[in-house]
Amino acid sequence: MEKQKLPAYRWVILTIVSLLCFIANYIQFQVSALATVIMPQLHITTAEFSALLMAPMLVAVVLSIPAGSLGDKFGSKKVISVGCILSIIGAFGRFIAANFAMMMIMLLLCGIFISLLNANLIKVLGTWFKQDTDAAMGVFYAASCLGITLAQITSSWFPSVNAAYMFSSVSLLVLTICWIVFVRDTPKGESLPPAEPTMKYLKVAIKSKNTWIVSICAGLGIASTTAYAGFLPQALNLGQHINNATAGIMSSVVTVGSFFGSLIGPAWCNKLGRYKMFLTVTTLIGAIVMYFTWYTPAGFFLWAMLVINGFFTAISGPIVQAMPIQFPEIGEKYSGSAGGIVGTVSMLISYFIPIIVSKIAGNDYAKNLGIESLIFGLSILCILALPEVGSKAKNK
Repeated sequence: MEKQKLPAYRWVILTIVSLLCFIANYIQFQVSALATVIMPQLHITTAEFSALLMAPMLVAVVLSIPAGSLGDKFGSKKVISVGCILSIIGAFGRFIAANFAMMMIMLLLCGIFISLLNANLIKVLGTWFKQDTDAAMGVFYAASCLGITLAQITSSWFPSVNAAYMFSSVSLLVLTICWIVFVRDTPKGESLPPAEPTMKYLKVAIKSKNTWIVSICAGLGIASTTAYAGFLPQALNLGQHINNATAGIMSSVVTVGSFFGSLIGPAWCNKLGRYKMFLTVTTLIGAIVMYFTWYTPAGFFLWAMLVINGFFTAISGPIVQAMPIQFPEIGEKYSGSAGGIVGTVSMLISYFIPIIVSKIAGNDYAKNLGIESLIFGLSILCILALPEVGSKAKNK
């Protein structure tokens, strides 16, 4: 099947979208990197700190579905522009947040733009990248990994917390201007479909069984890998007696592997032309490596396992989340609403599964990481239930 010729301007869109993703994760994980300073300043407990860190996830749960439907009706650019402006207020508002309640409000505001962007991501990238949407999604995921890693590395370089806040706030302001000035909803020669009642977009997406399967699959992947990464530093420290500094660096190595997995995985999958087979094999490898990482002795092989872990567990995310636009019942027209459902359901799963696993495993890190590996592996059942959307299947 001959590939559709794509406009060169798509790279401008992808660059701005990826940089917005980068700064969203940078802002979120500045909280983690500056925890030892922020917690005494705000007089907050560990539980309150966790709530601040997870604030963007709560925003996504509430806003994803309406954001996707509004993006279908009015265009993604308008919806995301409003979110960026509200998030700028939150980013600069961090300077005056002197307690937990105020900081929570500001970080919830900070999470609005990325929640709206994630809900409309399939629509934005699918409109510009067509058959290459999953590769573009991989770049977006890689930007996310880079934002987390650089937030952890560079936040301590600033002379004060306010200086760190200023850098990320001004960066968001500049990127918002770029979004408003340079981003277009459609390539030249194309136009948005005629607007329909908002509920119609949502009803079509809700009736799509495949969209719900993608939502669950994405949720299992995000929940297991996020929880695994969150527990890994303390597990290495307490379980394998690796000092805190080294455990932190080793955990960041997983993100480095994820960066390359996000970029290489979609291209690799496209070349093979069969999504289900590729995702089944790579997800199974990822689950096995996740499990055996814990039992690998400290040393070179553990470092290697951490990189391989990050690589294979990051492959499925961008490919799976790009699928709805390829479902005949969704397409470009209803992809915003489908993306909203994926965002809400996957974030709900991501929020509750780690809590449930922690209740079951307690302080047994081997059990905790083992269950996370099993949950990641269970996403294979969802993959097998999805239709084949690879190029070779379409050619039949």
